[in-house]
Amino acid sequence: MAGPKPSQTATTNHHSFASKLLLLLTLLPITLAAFAFVLQWRGGGVIDVDDPISHNFPGMDTSPLATVVDHHSSSDCLSLAESSSPSFPYFHDWRFQYETDLKPKICITTSTSAGLDQILPWMFYHKVLGVGTFFLFVEGKAASSSVSKVLESIPGVRVIYRTKELEEQQANSRIWNETWLSSFFYKPCNYELFVKQSLNMEMAIVMARNSGMDWILHLDTDELIHPAGAGEYSLRKLLRDIPSDVDMVVFPNYESSVERDDIMDPFIEVSMFKRNYDHLPKDTYFGMYKESTRGNPNYFLTYGNGKSVARVQDHLRPNGAHRWHNYMKTPKEIKLEEAAVLHYTYAKFSDLTSRRDRCGCKPTKDDVKRCFMLEFDRAAFIVASTATEEEKLNWYREHVVWTDKTINLKLLRKGILTRIYAPSVIIEGLKESGVFSSVIAKAPTTLSRDKFLASIESSNSSRTSGARSQPPRKIRRNTEDQSHATVRKVLEATQFHQVAVPPLSPPGPTMDYKIESR
Repeated sequence: MAGPKPSQTATTNHHSFASKLLLLLTLLPITLAAFAFVLQWRGGGVIDVDDPISHNFPGMDTSPLATVVDHHSSSDCLSLAESSSPSFPYFHDWRFQYETDLKPKICITTSTSAGLDQILPWMFYHKVLGVGTFFLFVEGKAASSSVSKVLESIPGVRVIYRTKELEEQQANSRIWNETWLSSFFYKPCNYELFVKQSLNMEMAIVMARNSGMDWILHLDTDELIHPAGAGEYSLRKLLRDIPSDVDMVVFPNYESSVERDDIMDPFIEVSMFKRNYDHLPKDTYFGMYKESTRGNPNYFLTYGNGKSVARVQDHLRPNGAHRWHNYMKTPKEIKLEEAAVLHYTYAKFSDLTSRRDRCGCKPTKDDVKRCFMLEFDRAAFIVASTATEEEKLNWYREHVVWTDKTINLKLLRKGILTRIYAPSVIIEGLKESGVFSSVIAKAPTTLSRDKFLASIESSNSSRTSGARSQPPRKIRRNTEDQSHATVRKVLEATQFHQVAVPPLSPPGPTMDYKIESR
């Protein structure tokens, strides 16, 4: 009998090879997936040994039309001590202790009177991003012994109380003899806070240098860094790739756009944000301006000029709460095209009255101008001071809450609004893993005597701040104002200092498209 033809043999061999290749391609991913599962089951996944924050987080899809878990029914948003079984495998120790050789070293400084329900999620979220050191200038609730004893116990955290000694030290700051911040001196409310933040930033620079930091960032506790575009959602990786000749990196800010009036935990419950002018096509920004503002004074409710991180170096100084500068040169600055600061402003209805309670100005159109820099803050203060509870809630719904789903969808499709889930996923994961309950449980029951007394003094200092002009400078104001005015004139004539950058509104529809960046 004749054997198979050569063509038939070749065809059979070809099919056999194809079948084996298909089997191999089928088994290979299954084997790899099983291997990965075994690794994670045995100890928490594969992590870059050179960087403990090398990981991909779930929920990082920023697609405008992606869905989000509804937290409306959650009743324990602020119960930091509650936790379920661990479900956040990226770290196994709430202390987040980084190796000393990890670069770059990043620190955040802030001035706050918030409680643990806001500070702990804010702090540990940034620890996940790679921030190892925090300089917290505390007063009010943040300086109370129940809060400060917890903060003092966290590695990498330095708590600075607003004591009489601190005010005396800041009264001797060189800032008082210079012109760049002088237009903000001796004014109440937001102006007073702006000067206080600048003085605190000046001290934080010294602490950062003494601690060997590479970068310093000033951030409020209602702001989160969103390092979009960085490998593994890491601020450290983002700054590691910045060219060595760059002195300052600007993060444009996005503003929270709440969809309900009963938000209790903004970091977890808010996922919709309005994008910054700098991250939008100008035709889109100006073309959709009217629908984006909804009758409010500006595109954003509050500031629109972002925040910046500075390289720690000689002659560095603050330039207001939003920027840094250098006494000896004009810093080289770049602005990031993807990363942003997420600003959770007026995210809770209670924010309306809490701002009112921190300021002693009269609720009149003339008086609020000397207290607040931005138009929306002025309007909100008047409403919070004069309206009934029902009127305040209606005003809040009309001016802050995004209830029109049709408009929301339209602006999402245009890119004006965007969905960002990573902060919510990370912070909720930290909470469910027991991070917050661990740090509270492991805190000492009492502070040392010196720290306790500083805590009491600092906690009390904010209660009367609304009635005072600049507290630190008050100590020397009456005896030295005249001589300092003379010194400032001499300095103004002999050297140039860029004026401090205040919180600025985004460009309006009548402004030229070629807005000079600041």
